[in-house]
Amino acid sequence: MKMQTHKFLLILMMLIITMIFSQANARTHVTESILHQVAASLEMFVDELPRMPTVYGFSYDHHGSPTPAHPTIGMFQKKWKFHRDLPATRVFAYGTSREAATVPGPTIEAIQGVPTYVTWENHLPKKHILPWDPTVPTAIPKTGGVPTVVHLHGGVQDPPNDGYAFAWFTANFKETGPFWTKPTYFYPNVQHAGNLWYHDHALGMTRANLLAGLIAAYVIRDPKLEATLNLPAGPEFDRHLFIFDRSFCKDGSLYMNSTGNYPSIHPQWQPEYFGDAMIVNGKAWPYLKVQRRKYRFRIINASNARYLRLHLSNGLTFVNVGADKSYLPSPVPTKNILLSPSEIADVIVDFSTSKADEAVLINDARYPYPDGSLADPLNRKVMKFIIASGKPKQPDRSSIPASLVKYPIATTVGAAKTRYITMYEYLSPSGEPTQLLINGKTPEDPATETPKSGSTEVWEVINLTNDSHPLHLHLASIQAIKVQKLVKLDEFKDCMRAKNDALKCNVKAHATGKVFKIPDYEKTWKFTVKIEPGCQTTIIAKFYLVHTGEPYPFDATTEPGYLYHCHILDHEDNVMVRPLKLIK
Repeated sequence: MKMQTHKFLLILMMLIITMIFSQANARTHVTESILHQVAASLEMFVDELPRMPTVYGFSYDHHGSPTPAHPTIGMFQKKWKFHRDLPATRVFAYGTSREAATVPGPTIEAIQGVPTYVTWENHLPKKHILPWDPTVPTAIPKTGGVPTVVHLHGGVQDPPNDGYAFAWFTANFKETGPFWTKPTYFYPNVQHAGNLWYHDHALGMTRANLLAGLIAAYVIRDPKLEATLNLPAGPEFDRHLFIFDRSFCKDGSLYMNSTGNYPSIHPQWQPEYFGDAMIVNGKAWPYLKVQRRKYRFRIINASNARYLRLHLSNGLTFVNVGADKSYLPSPVPTKNILLSPSEIADVIVDFSTSKADEAVLINDARYPYPDGSLADPLNRKVMKFIIASGKPKQPDRSSIPASLVKYPIATTVGAAKTRYITMYEYLSPSGEPTQLLINGKTPEDPATETPKSGSTEVWEVINLTNDSHPLHLHLASIQAIKVQKLVKLDEFKDCMRAKNDALKCNVKAHATGKVFKIPDYEKTWKFTVKIEPGCQTTIIAKFYLVHTGEPYPFDATTEPGYLYHCHILDHEDNVMVRPLKLIK
């Protein structure tokens, strides 16, 4: 009874705080029109694209061999300039110090097979800079503070080092969540070379903490492999493009709506966050001067909810060499790329073939995706490349090989188990979203997905909502092999609402519609796949090291386990997330 009373008092306190936020927004008359005007007042392509600082996850011994490094990275509140003409913005940022902290944070460079130890420190204030909703399952410290926990997205590490949502901690570890164990995380870097990123993962706070700035890149390199591939390399020609959207008030502060779409249930939560300004590497609509040669761009969609469908205005081709954490079997040329939140595209662009002296990176994805509003003149443009005339300063000796890296083929043959995973959206009587669930369960319900460590499983993921959802599995390597339309959808939905059991609702008779093509640039082992509305998506999930076929070199069955969830952050927080427990 005492625990229930305490929880009630905490929720009451947060409701009062939410009301204060709402009143503050009302006093300043922050409207969608004003937010749009602020973004529209910022001249595009006047700030140069930043290069994020680098933190090395390795050092060298006296023999010149790489050895583990032990960096310390903190989370700090500071001011950040998103645009030349916008007042500095209060943000949360990762960095080795407050002065060095950036948005996005420093890129951690690791070497395959060489472990990295990172000590994570929380230096954030007592109060959050953004509104948050206590009526969704949320980490609520008793004495205040901003709860955080770092998840290495796409990393292969044991559960205590994965950044579990309930393993949060506040400044100086004053308060910790029920699964917090230690300040230093061990990343073995045993997986193949690829692109990852790290971000906050605190329970119920993910959308606010990432919106505030707690995002950064992590790269695992294999020097021998990269030497044979001979792709563009070096800090000038191998660049990260961290793309996300934000809205700003006139004073430069980040805007996040403090009134929910259905406030009588959730006073602050909104189904999706969409910003007016497009940000790349911490600058609104930046530019990058490039030479007429090949460049490698590792493009990360770090938006809370916005899908990106990207192309170049001068018609240049993206040559895809990787997706998420893996190389592709062979290069895939495309004119456009679709990235859901958290997905990564690893591409080569050859500016030597451009007839124009500039190229604008264009986004034409609807929001919400796929049937929402058309991209407007602000969120349609992302950044500009200014292409120098004449030959490059030094000869371009990089190349695009005919083949890249061969991994095991994704197939249902030999799978240990087939699971049916269903995505639901719950609506108010007026049709407003109030909650999203997987299999009708919350993250606090016991795990029902319990794969055997070392196994392969088939996950048939059924989307009964109107939106596309990026499904992210921690630890596992996943690949979609089939997307099929569900026929007689209303009939199937009615049955699922009543029985919540795909087999009892005869899903095999409904999953007989049109089969949609999976883009070639997604046909490799990933950490996120798109789950299309009204469809069943067949996913192969491998719970071992896909590049060697060997088991994990650690016990993946320990507490607290892992998670899988939608990576639209507003959906994840309310509460499209479930525990994933591996067994022996």
